Amino acid sequence: MYIVTKHIDFCYGHRLLNYQGKCRYLHGHNARVEVDLAAERLDARGMVQDFTDIKQVIKTWIDDTLDHTMLLNRADPLVPVLQRQGERFYLMDDNPTAENIAKLIYSEAHARGLPVVAVRLWETPTSCATYHP
Repeated sequence: MYIVTKHIDFCYGHRLLNYQGKCRYLHGHNARVEVDLAAERLDARGMVQDFTDIKQVIKTWIDDTLDHTMLLNRADPLVPVLQRQGERFYLMDDNPTAENIAKLIYSEAHARGLPVVAVRLWETPTSCATYHP
């Protein structure tokens, strides 16, 4: 099995509903995503996937969708306020935890045809969550 990993950095804001710690307040993170892609055999170029192709597919989606965006639970009462103010946000069905963001990025990479096997979201330099099915 061959595995390649692409690192992608982006910034996002969020808050967690039904949470008693500091993360119940609006705040931001400088995140690092590690996207692992795997293949049993290398392609004709000798690659699992060209890093440039990974960047074009998933980094472009992250930049357009998540970067400098407030990630919120669909039920967050701040959504109407942000809508009225014309603020940028992305709604998730669940709390925008590192675990759920990792799963979101995995799902998007998979839907776009990348042979993704795992996604790690580093919320801070010392804390990350991994999603793999």
